[in-house]
Amino acid sequence: MSQGFAPNEETAKAGQTKPPLSAATDANSIQQQWESHFAELEDPRGSQGVEHPFLSIVMIAILAVIGGATGWEDIETYAESHEAWLSTLFSIPNGVPHADTYRRLFERMAPEALERCFLGWVKQIVESSGAQVIPIDGKTIKGSYDRNAKQSALHVVSAWASEHRLLLGQVKVASKSNEITAIPALLKLLDISGCIITLDAMGTQKEIAREIVGHGADYVLCLKANHPTLWAEVTAWFEQAEAGNFTALEHSYDARVESGHHRREHRQVWAVPIAAMGDLHQIEQWVGLKTIVFVKRVRHLWNKITRETMVYLTSLPCDAAMAGRAIRTHWGIENQLHWVLDVTWGEDKSRIRRGHGGENMALLRRLAISVLNQETSKKRSLKQKAKRASMSPDYMLTVLAAGLAT
Repeated sequence: MSQGFAPNEETAKAGQTKPPLSAATDANSIQQQWESHFAELEDPRGSQGVEHPFLSIVMIAILAVIGGATGWEDIETYAESHEAWLSTLFSIPNGVPHADTYRRLFERMAPEALERCFLGWVKQIVESSGAQVIPIDGKTIKGSYDRNAKQSALHVVSAWASEHRLLLGQVKVASKSNEITAIPALLKLLDISGCIITLDAMGTQKEIAREIVGHGADYVLCLKANHPTLWAEVTAWFEQAEAGNFTALEHSYDARVESGHHRREHRQVWAVPIAAMGDLHQIEQWVGLKTIVFVKRVRHLWNKITRETMVYLTSLPCDAAMAGRAIRTHWGIENQLHWVLDVTWGEDKSRIRRGHGGENMALLRRLAISVLNQETSKKRSLKQKAKRASMSPDYMLTVLAAGLAT
């Protein structure tokens, strides 16, 4: 697997940013390294009537989506606008492909194969990092339903590397199923040893906790009324303990105040070891469970004050600050991924739904976000980075080069 460019003497020094890449040799090197990540993909087309090289179609689609393309016509427009430049990178003997060519290819291409290539790229970014928080959450692509074909909207479960702001993997939730079955399948794709996995209430299941611990990771699971007996017991215990100011009770406490976006949030976190809480309903069935965490949030908005108390089960030791950071980080998948997908790439409005097209396009969008997050020379929003990449081939190369760095 390619490990990126060898740094020269000037750029090897810590803290220095890489100079812009403009030489043809650099462009060719970037193109070759990116193509190497997708070399194992199999062309689903037959041998007859093929006018465009397979990898050229795939790579042009990736570049267009990095530039903000939301559909097949957008990809065609991007390719036509940069045909002269693209011809220096890829083999396009018959000109750039039309929109239907991209559509037919991605409808037929196996999403599992595309994801394996994606994970190969991700591995080079994160393999040298230590433990990190990995939120796992699902998202429905609302516009992908097909009423005539009685096809429900596509729902995918994603794992997000909070430290690097990139997608680690995604799994499609099967029709007539839910996230409970998709999460274990996603975990099997990932190397999560030493990491902290955070899940919302849907993923708070005994089998999923066992799976996470079996992979050498820790978990933080949100407990709600879908486990009614345990939830009622621990919330009653917390109300009584808080009323007594946790006097003579073993616990860890942390408090934070954060301000931003016209709101102020006061967060209190209590971590209590399981042994201090007495006999709880089927508590021994939660493999690795060490601590129960209580989080109390008071949000001061411009027009109202909201209060919320949440409960979490975790295999982490009794450390309120550590648990609080992991819980706070979980929302990164909503703010850094799901929100961006809808606002910048219009995912919820996407009507791509035939064959594997919807799932493959969903993966391309997440790849685009992950690549753009690696480029840090421009202090701009992802939307502005995508626009610049769509307009400037030089900046597109900068983005691609940042994605190859380790």
